[in-house]
Amino acid sequence: MYHSGSRSLQDRFDTRRLADRIEERLVRDHITDDDRQFIERLALFFLATSDENGQPQCSYKGGAPGFVRILDEHTLAFPSYDGNGMYLSLGNLLQNSKVGLLFIDFERQHRLRLNGIAEIQDDDPLLAAYPEAQLVVRVRATEVFPNCPRYIHKMQFVEQSKFVPHAGSETPVPDWKRRSWSHDVLPKDDPAKKCDPIE
Repeated sequence: MYHSGSRSLQDRFDTRRLADRIEERLVRDHITDDDRQFIERLALFFLATSDENGQPQCSYKGGAPGFVRILDEHTLAFPSYDGNGMYLSLGNLLQNSKVGLLFIDFERQHRLRLNGIAEIQDDDPLLAAYPEAQLVVRVRATEVFPNCPRYIHKMQFVEQSKFVPHAGSETPVPDWKRRSWSHDVLPKDDPAKKCDPIE
């Protein structure tokens, strides 16, 4: 789990024994029932990716609670909704399938890391279960472990974004897609194309 960089800092600060104990006792290659309950009640997580040259990206992923689904003890799935069209994170997955997911519950001050191998398939059968999703990402877990919660700020969930897609309701168009700088270059089937542009 640890490379020479990790080891050099562990040795500098005398934490090698602690790091080895954490790996021995807390790190696993599967998702437990407690992990499932934790992950599936959350409405957000952070996704870390890098391209074939190691250039990193970190992105926020949000949805309705339960949008990340645990499929079995080794696999989870999440949707990719319409975004800004840059595909920085998902584009990285096509070059380097290794990912890191960070799940944080700010109200209960708990977090969990999940590292794994991601896969995207155009014909994923889960696609129909996610209204307006463009793709579904499946991640096979290689390392799952809790993280120290000491520095998690306690914050309260106020309300869900009005842009999270829901079956049977129309998702509003974000204002930035109606701005003159973006409106004329949107994909031809983007719902914002039906709206008048604004300055």
